[in-house]
Amino acid sequence: MKFRYEDTTITVNMPDRETLLAEIRQRLREGRGFAVATINLDHLVKLRGDAGFRRAYAAQDLIVADGNPIVWLARTAGHRVALVPGSDLVLPMAALAADEDAPVALLGSTAEVLDAAAARLEALCPGLRVVARIAPPMGFDPRGPQADALLAKLGATGARVTFLALGAPKQEILAARGRELLPAMGFLSVGAGIDFIAGAQTRAPALVRGLALEWLWRAASAPRRLGPRYAKCAAILPGEYLAARRQRREG
Repeated sequence: MKFRYEDTTITVNMPDRETLLAEIRQRLREGRGFAVATINLDHLVKLRGDAGFRRAYAAQDLIVADGNPIVWLARTAGHRVALVPGSDLVLPMAALAADEDAPVALLGSTAEVLDAAAARLEALCPGLRVVARIAPPMGFDPRGPQADALLAKLGATGARVTFLALGAPKQEILAARGRELLPAMGFLSVGAGIDFIAGAQTRAPALVRGLALEWLWRAASAPRRLGPRYAKCAAILPGEYLAARRQRREG
C-alpha cells in the first residue's frame, strides 16, 4: 500500500507483526539499525500539511498499518495487511530484545511514567535490560540542536533499541534523525504505548478494539481534544478511498 504525495511516496511495507519482528530480529543479529513507524489516519492528516513530517516518514525503514482504516484502504488497493497498533508492539518487542540480549531505552513521556514502564517491562520480560530512561523537557524540538545532544546521550547508554513515546510527528522526526546519527540503533515509535504499559493511560477494552471502535472510545474519553482530530480523519477518508481504488486499477 502506497500513499503518494508530490514530494515523496510512503509505503506500508510490513504486512503483519510476525514479519516485522522477524525483520527486526535479523537486523539486530546483523548489527543494522532500523526505524519503525505505525501509520494511521491522524498521520495521513499531518502528512498532507507537513513536508518535514513527510521526509521523516520516508526515512522510516519499516511501516505497518496502525488503524483499521489503513487496513481497509490497503485492501481496497489490492494489498492484504494486518492491523499492527504501535501499542501492541511494546511487549513483543521488549521480549524480542530480551531474547537477543539487546539493551533498550525508553524516551518520551515523563520520568515517573518511564520508571514505571521500565519496571513493568523488566518484570514481564525476564532478561530485559532497560539501560536508559530519557524524558525530554517541555517544548522539545526534534529538529534542533537539542535533539542532536539527546541522541548523543542516547548513543552513550549502550542501548540497541529505543522506544519513542513522543507522539506524531515528533517521534518519527527524531527517529529519522537518529537513523543518521546512530545507524546501528533501532527506533520504534509507539505513541501512548509506554503510558499504557506504565498504567498512566487506560486503553480501550479488548471487546471495543475487536469491534474496531477504539477511536470512538477514545473520542468519548476526551471529546474536546480528540473530537476535532477524528473529524479531520473522517474528512480525508473519501479522498484516500478514491486514491486506493486508483492504485488497484494501476496494478
